[in-house]
Amino acid sequence: MPVESPSPRRAAIAYAMRALGRDEPPETFSLGGATYRRTRIVKHDFWAATAFYESPTAGPAVAKINRAAPFCGISLEWIGRFLRDREIRFYHALADLSNVPRLLGTIGPTGFVHAFVPGRPLSRQQAIPDDFFSQLAELFREIHRRRIAYVDANKPENILLGADGRPHLIDFQISYDLHELGDNFVNRAILRRLAAEDDYHILKHKRKLRPDLLTAEEAERSRRRSGFVNLHRFLTRPYFIIRRWTMRRLRESGRVLPEGSK
Repeated sequence: MPVESPSPRRAAIAYAMRALGRDEPPETFSLGGATYRRTRIVKHDFWAATAFYESPTAGPAVAKINRAAPFCGISLEWIGRFLRDREIRFYHALADLSNVPRLLGTIGPTGFVHAFVPGRPLSRQQAIPDDFFSQLAELFREIHRRRIAYVDANKPENILLGADGRPHLIDFQISYDLHELGDNFVNRAILRRLAAEDDYHILKHKRKLRPDLLTAEEAERSRRRSGFVNLHRFLTRPYFIIRRWTMRRLRESGRVLPEGSK
């Protein structure tokens, strides 16, 4: 049966759930003397839209446009600028690491562009090299040495198995350092706790994807879920339940978002 066209009110609700509202990431943009053309919208959720681009002279790139559209009549562009500038700070701090994509510049009031990393997210559908997780652990040790916690290591889609066989990290949106709250005892304790959670999630991925490489001590640690993780799940579970229910209702009622909004 044909899908019934959504009413203007329903369409407005659906588009309000997107970082750019009714807009999409730009079809083209110029940066560093090169012109990039959009090839695919990867993701478009409440906080950001991400798209792949290609330049005939500079090659592939990834653009992330943070929240620019208002929500319920309230401007959120300032949050988009804050999120962009905050994430850029981590790319600058890790710019000399070959496992982190190179920052290419900013576009628009809330967007930035980084180099494309050839590879695939961690999954059981691909062979993981024997030295992958040892390299990943070393990468995280270096990030932690710089007083940064990645925080988002629980998502396998943020950890890429590069075409070079090495681990690469993308998406530093919720990474943590001592910048906003200062270099003090409490904030350092928070940073240490978050860094420990990074290590836990690495071992959890290793247990799922290469259990043959786990030592007995690593296997035990990978199952030892901390109180911090339990608290995080307790606090965020209602949000994700409501979000999933809302998005399901939007789709079931015909308020289907354009491709790339998932």
